[in-house]
Amino acid sequence: MTAHNCDTCVVHAELERMGLSLDRFDRVVALAGNPNTGKSTLFNALTGLRQHTGNWPGKTVTRAEGGFEFNTVRYKLVDLPGTYSLLSASHDEEIARDFLLFGRPDATIVVADATALERNLNLVLQVLEITDRVVVAVNLLDEARRKGIDVDLRSLSRDLGVPAVGLVARTGEGLHGLLEAIDGVTSGAVATTPLRVTGTPEFQHAVSELVPLIEEAVPGVPNARWIAIRLLDGDAQVEEALRSGRLADVVESQTQGPGRFSRKIALAGAQ
Repeated sequence: MTAHNCDTCVVHAELERMGLSLDRFDRVVALAGNPNTGKSTLFNALTGLRQHTGNWPGKTVTRAEGGFEFNTVRYKLVDLPGTYSLLSASHDEEIARDFLLFGRPDATIVVADATALERNLNLVLQVLEITDRVVVAVNLLDEARRKGIDVDLRSLSRDLGVPAVGLVARTGEGLHGLLEAIDGVTSGAVATTPLRVTGTPEFQHAVSELVPLIEEAVPGVPNARWIAIRLLDGDAQVEEALRSGRLADVVESQTQGPGRFSRKIALAGAQ
């Protein structure tokens, strides 16, 4: 297994320039979810005191990163801003979308509220359009039980095509099962078949025609299919980013090392 060199970790990059020896991590996991689903509680439960905060480059939005270890594998957990959608109507949505598209995490945990699962599935389905490597963490099972709500996790996992794990992040219930699912998805031991929109034959034909054109215009773009769908949906921001070359710039920036972050941001994150 090849370890990452923490290229995206602004604090570690700065501390290494200062001559401090830091542990490497093996896999990167993103943490996404709607607001008020217990995402921050889960982040703290997984990382404990092994975390730090700063700002996302060029944004005033807080960037939180932490570390944890499971089965001798070292993980870096990136807590994405809480958002209801990835359609880029706000800075938070833009950050979450860009990290999933271009940061290429080894897995993404999407936290969902067990008491409002149907509403939370909107974000889950959008993440599934972007990446195969997803674990759905159905949190707040204790609240669901108090309300008489029974979540069929096995059926949910089957229908979504990715592991769905129930937990109560506040007490640690189900945390081990979540870690096992993360290990399986990131290692490839668990095969996923994410549920995705197929649409009409005309829709599928339009997507198949657009994908090679997008890949030609933006070499190295990680998910041309998602971009094609957004263009067909009339997403003006995605169209503008493609026409102006900004999309190509974003793709290129994600392949560069820690130099793309300013030293000021790196130091500001050392908390």
